[in-house]
Amino acid sequence: SIRVRADLDTAAEVEEVTTILAELAGRAESDVSVTTVGPSWGDQITDKARTALIWFFVIVAGYIAVRLEWKMAVGALIAVAHDILISVGVYSLFQFEVTPATVIAFLTIMGYSLYDTIVVYDKVREIHGRWSGTGRYTYNEMMNLALNQVLMRSINTSITSMLPVASMLVVGSFFLGALTLQEFAIALLIGIVVGYYSSIFIASALVAVMKSREEANLAVLRKVESR
Repeated sequence: SIRVRADLDTAAEVEEVTTILAELAGRAESDVSVTTVGPSWGDQITDKARTALIWFFVIVAGYIAVRLEWKMAVGALIAVAHDILISVGVYSLFQFEVTPATVIAFLTIMGYSLYDTIVVYDKVREIHGRWSGTGRYTYNEMMNLALNQVLMRSINTSITSMLPVASMLVVGSFFLGALTLQEFAIALLIGIVVGYYSSIFIASALVAVMKSREEANLAVLRKVESR
């Protein structure tokens, strides 16, 4: 299949282009599908995406704050915002088309990134509960230990997630000609890579900085440095 994009203002122009494409392809005009996208459609998709993002952030922040703590919720949300900004930036840089499938992919990316982040947070909370009472390790050291324990798991999860998405991109683009699959897979591939990076290097680092400033952790830091 071939996609042609053009700025056409009237039905006569659409009909003329349809006729030309059918003649060039040697097919009937009925085989040429036409989809019209106007400013109102774009505004509608933007509003729905914005509403979905707001509700997503509110629900996730509430869950992490209750399940773990509010500082971890802040770190996770900043990391997710980073993922979205980078993904949108890549789309803008390479002039990829944003479609409803892309919006769905972005929401999927956020869920994947949060899963990786919560795995790290849960591990550091476990280690903190086990070792904080000894007064021998700073919070940064416990965070590093948690990252070391989940790093290979995160890498393996990312690779196993990328393989089927890459297969979907190749098969959908080159064999089936499914453009929707192509758009969805591109967004997912970008998001998986960015989500892995943010969960390890942004979400964890932000929590480590905030937690290290707590009085209890500062006391442990002073005690360790005085040895």
